[in-house]
Amino acid sequence: MPIHAGPIEIDHDRPVSHHGVLEVGPLRLKVYGLLARNQQLAPDLLDQARHFVTEEVLARVTEMGDSNDMGFVIIHPGDLGLSISAHWWAQGSVLCQHIYRRLHDAPLPMDTVSRPVIGCVWELALIQSEQRAWRTAMMRPDPDPEAYLLTFAASSSGAPLH
Repeated sequence: MPIHAGPIEIDHDRPVSHHGVLEVGPLRLKVYGLLARNQQLAPDLLDQARHFVTEEVLARVTEMGDSNDMGFVIIHPGDLGLSISAHWWAQGSVLCQHIYRRLHDAPLPMDTVSRPVIGCVWELALIQSEQRAWRTAMMRPDPDPEAYLLTFAASSSGAPLH
């Protein structure tokens, strides 16, 4: 019997890029690009992320309530497909997520309810960095939203983003 089931990936550095702050309604979301080998972050993917946040995420944030109206988006053209995950902070310390996933050769996105993915290891590294930034800037007696929005994660190689 094999020790593992399913495919195993080799850990390769994935470049991380920063694409400003996306403002949609009251939401202010830092935008990250995360690239698998031989992938690129074409302008249409930034447009697709904006459309996703505008058409799907904003309604979920509003419906849920208790939003701090800040967070981040990860646009990840991966080896197998595209993930766009939007994350927002609520109730001062709760991270919420809505995700779009589509395999490269699929005409429609995956059902993220029946396949409840949180993220791949590279996305989780960004999420961990964002969690630290939130705690440092916002979970203190004098919260500093601008400091949070100006603090960006480093690439998986440890190099800071500029």
